[in-house]
Amino acid sequence: MGMTEMMPAEYWENRYRGGKTWSGQPNVALVREVTGISPGSALDLGCGEGGDALWLAHNGWSVTAVDISPSALAIGAAEQLPGDDITWVAADLSDWQPPSRYDLVTACFLHSTVELPREAILQRAAEAVAPDGLLLIVGHYGDHHKAAAEEAGHHLVELPGPDEVLRSLFESPRLTREDWSVVTSAVVEREATAPDGSVRSIPDAVLTLRRDR
Repeated sequence: MGMTEMMPAEYWENRYRGGKTWSGQPNVALVREVTGISPGSALDLGCGEGGDALWLAHNGWSVTAVDISPSALAIGAAEQLPGDDITWVAADLSDWQPPSRYDLVTACFLHSTVELPREAILQRAAEAVAPDGLLLIVGHYGDHHKAAAEEAGHHLVELPGPDEVLRSLFESPRLTREDWSVVTSAVVEREATAPDGSVRSIPDAVLTLRRDR
């Protein structure tokens, strides 16, 4: 069975079972969009090894961090500091329902080369935002990522821009566009270091919304 033919839980558990993969640093878009906001409750969807969840907790947020891979969650939990308020939840986001509403809901780089109903997950993410709360969606964008996926032999996933993500959210009959304000809708460049040590600028699609009511 090829990687793209695996069940999602098996694919991601295989990805993280071998040990730490990422730097452990928070996503730069998260830091930029959230710094200065009074902390409250946060939901981190597809948290992976927990870099974002840990940063939020270090900065006073009470975090629920959800990922399909127990091994990824274990990596994050091992780096949790005393006093960090993080609940680690192993769940498949394709059918997981947020149990309450949160002051901040984040979904950073929620892409997959195996089956992932991304639009439905993001719509449920929006439903989980409390009044006056924020929804932050960050995604890969542009030809660089498409070329990298093709080079790795992965099934090419859609990489929508922020305007497309915004439209898809409100295709849900449970969400009303007039209840939301756009805080950020932009393609933002960030620096990334390649395995060979070279630094390149790559684009991210960043969408931050505030739920007004």
